[in-house]
Amino acid sequence: MRTKALLPVIALLAAAACDDMTEPTSPDLQLEPAYASANASEKASDMRTYEVTVENLTSGQPLTPPAAVTHRGAADLFEAGEAASYEVKEIAENGNLGPLLDALDGNKHVSNVVVAVAGDPPPVMPGQSVTFEIEAENGAQFFSFVSMLICTNDGFTGLDRVKLPNQVGASAAFMASGYDAGTEINTEDFADIVPPCPPLTGVASTDPGSGTSDPALAENGVITHHAGVAGGVDLLAGLHGWTGPVARITIERLD
Repeated sequence: MRTKALLPVIALLAAAACDDMTEPTSPDLQLEPAYASANASEKASDMRTYEVTVENLTSGQPLTPPAAVTHRGAADLFEAGEAASYEVKEIAENGNLGPLLDALDGNKHVSNVVVAVAGDPPPVMPGQSVTFEIEAENGAQFFSFVSMLICTNDGFTGLDRVKLPNQVGASAAFMASGYDAGTEINTEDFADIVPPCPPLTGVASTDPGSGTSDPALAENGVITHHAGVAGGVDLLAGLHGWTGPVARITIERLD
């Protein structure tokens, strides 16, 4: 297994959002900017390399660094109509990638895992994109990823089990919807949303925010297509809302 060092990103995220923020607003918001691992064989002849670009299509909704994985068909991250896993819940509510990375590292059907960073600041901001490389061994024909919609209670975007391009030079493009994890009530209150949301979107707020799940807000639902931002509390429909897909993903096989 190859593993790059995990770097603390919440401090960078908060500092980039607000110049006078020098300490993490919440230790529970864990957004690792540089992580890659391979569970499968690392023989060069067995590996294929892909270039992936994730573009934020929204006008005001930042995304956490995508957690991307190549894998066999037996592995998956989420499915609309089904209850979200604990790992997806932690990303959708708190931006916490740790549980998912741990689960993928222990999954024999997973080939490669990458957490991609757009730069400085690490979130993928509206209108921006992040491009990264990911490998897949022979037999790992699928690609999935998950990324939190930062200014939501439990919103996320992602792809689950899309087919990787087969031929060298071939590419495939996908549109990713916004999903509601169904794990937390959509209060749209900054007090219940991760702390970087207001400064990242230029909205003044004295609410400290939260990087941990509140049992009192548990929804116990299933994953659905997100209805968007209604507005009326702290989130603004015209700023934090979206219509249509929230991300465009392009995958090209390099070798």
